Amino acid sequence: MLFFVSIKLYAQDSTLVGTTIKWDLNKCIEYAKKNNIQVNSLRLSMQTSQQEYELAKAARLPNLSGSATQNFAHSGNGSGFSASGNYGLNSSVTLYNGGYINNTILQKNLAVQSANLSILQQENDITLQITQAYLAILLDKENIIYDTDLVNTAQAQVKLEQQRYTVGTVARKDLIQLQAQQATDQYTLVNVQNVYRGDLLTLKQLLVLPSDVNFDIVKPDTIISSGENVSPLRNTQDIANKTRPEIKNGMLDVQIAQYDVAKANAGYKPSLLAGGSIGTGYTTGPGGGFGQLGNNFNQQVGLTLAVPIFTKRVVKTQVEEAKIAVEQSKLNLQNTKIVLSENVERAFINVQNAQSQYDAAAEQYKYNQEGYRIASEQLRVGVASIVDFLLQKNLFVQAQQAFVQAKYNVILSLKIYDFYRGVPITL
Repeated sequence: MLFFVSIKLYAQDSTLVGTTIKWDLNKCIEYAKKNNIQVNSLRLSMQTSQQEYELAKAARLPNLSGSATQNFAHSGNGSGFSASGNYGLNSSVTLYNGGYINNTILQKNLAVQSANLSILQQENDITLQITQAYLAILLDKENIIYDTDLVNTAQAQVKLEQQRYTVGTVARKDLIQLQAQQATDQYTLVNVQNVYRGDLLTLKQLLVLPSDVNFDIVKPDTIISSGENVSPLRNTQDIANKTRPEIKNGMLDVQIAQYDVAKANAGYKPSLLAGGSIGTGYTTGPGGGFGQLGNNFNQQVGLTLAVPIFTKRVVKTQVEEAKIAVEQSKLNLQNTKIVLSENVERAFINVQNAQSQYDAAAEQYKYNQEGYRIASEQLRVGVASIVDFLLQKNLFVQAQQAFVQAKYNVILSLKIYDFYRGVPITL
């Protein structure tokens, strides 16, 4: 058989519960992109990356904190209660830290872009899965049509043979053979109907549709299965390398890793912080007088310079590990390109193989169809043996199944190959 900034996330659409829907491929793909769990999980990850980016930008701003202390004391010598209080505001801001903050901001921005590309990559994957499942159902539907026709023809043939047997013009074994063939045709039809229901359930689950939705797909009026205008392999590989999200994501991973090197190198450089505070306080009590808040008001500003002198190889290790991560990300990118190139080449070969199979199957089907038509006519007029007829019918059924399978294989292989060069999947 043939083989997904604040973002609104979707779950199962409750408005579809108990309804009957019939969707075309585009509607199925659109719905799956909104409701696929993996896609929505990546959307949440993207929101997390966006929050981390906002946090990185906020590191440039000064902080501000307030403090208040209030104390009450009772003297054991009978002099009564005393009270004291201190209140203040403190703020600091990083003026220079070797570019760590700026590099973090740039890195987190790339992480947001990478998260968006991961969403696109998952949407591409779910698109291919939906297309495969959709075409499998179309194949099932066509097989059901053909097998239903075979069953109806077999019933008519058995009826005619029964009449001949009744008047004694044919042997009972001939009638039994036709009845057995009718039962076989009926069994084949039931199997195809079961496969259809299973494939329909697979697509329904990919779409994350509620279980009580009565779901079916729209069969296109025409399905083109010609591969005459297949794009050259080299052109498709070049387009895929420039446009596919997995390649762009791999390139971003290299840049993100390079920013880790720059951030680690900041550990060698001095940092400069500016800080300031204001505060006041008071004390009061028997014999202690009274301290006015205004009289104790104080202000302070200052700079703090920190120069790393000896870090016990901590910074050097961080830098070296970051450099290793850069090389690993480059290897990952190279591997991604190789895998993509191989997948495109495999898709190209699949198109060629599927097209050759389709051409051969179409030729085989044409001749066996004519042979079956002649055998059926001979059986009808009583000039063909049951054995010869059944042999020709079996050849026709095999040729028919091979033709339908080949037709949908070439459609699927063409859609996948074109998808690699950026052509949207439609039927």
